[in-house]
Amino acid sequence: MRKVFASTAGLTDRPTHYCPGCTHGIIHRMVGEVIEDLGIRERTVGIAPVGCSVLAYEYFNCDMFEASHGRAPAVATGAKRARPDIIVFSYQGDGDLASIGMGEIIHTANRGEKVTVIFVNNAIYGMTGGQLAPTTMPGQYSTTTPRGRDVRDCGYPVKMAEIIAQLTTPAFVARGSTHTPREIIATKALIKKAFEYQVAGTCFSLVEVLSICPTNWGLSVRESEKWLEREMLPYYPLGVKKRPEDFAEVSADAKH
Repeated sequence: MRKVFASTAGLTDRPTHYCPGCTHGIIHRMVGEVIEDLGIRERTVGIAPVGCSVLAYEYFNCDMFEASHGRAPAVATGAKRARPDIIVFSYQGDGDLASIGMGEIIHTANRGEKVTVIFVNNAIYGMTGGQLAPTTMPGQYSTTTPRGRDVRDCGYPVKMAEIIAQLTTPAFVARGSTHTPREIIATKALIKKAFEYQVAGTCFSLVEVLSICPTNWGLSVRESEKWLEREMLPYYPLGVKKRPEDFAEVSADAKH
């Protein structure tokens, strides 16, 4: 009998600590498969953050560092500059990357550090109890916005992929999602492309992945998938936001 699905060498064989329905496990799987597909596991180093994925080092079957809250890009920079031959990725949530770590990610991207960032956006603080996050949607309920996010008080959700794509430095920036099998397949392709750019020594790369949080959203898994599609996709459109080739084309036009 032909085996059509198997575990990946990119992940360890360990029970998950994530809540039922959380899509961190799916994103872990995509990253692990890409690491295995590209044959880079033995020279890959991951950076675990603070947040729901604080224990990511238990799941990825490669060398891992643990970073202080929001500082994963700085740790990734140090590892890559010390050992340019290794493949370095950080795995960060929206509270980690888009709040306390905003300065770290912007400057890492602006310097063009040749690392890969996997940015998980579930529009809420998950681990600490469901508080308002920089990516929480207008009107979305959280433990600190019981009447829904009021943009007059809290501002609008931060679009990290679009912000980073506006930097002049060459980069690969994209956004995918996990709410359907079709989008999971497309997102894995984006993650693979991001790692390929690093393997080739080309540029900084960031893939933002829209994720569900049924526990803190107070919805079932199916309701969460529908809410993501209905509420998040119009504000956080999927697709590639920037390619390093775009920079080369603009530079060529400027010379003429």
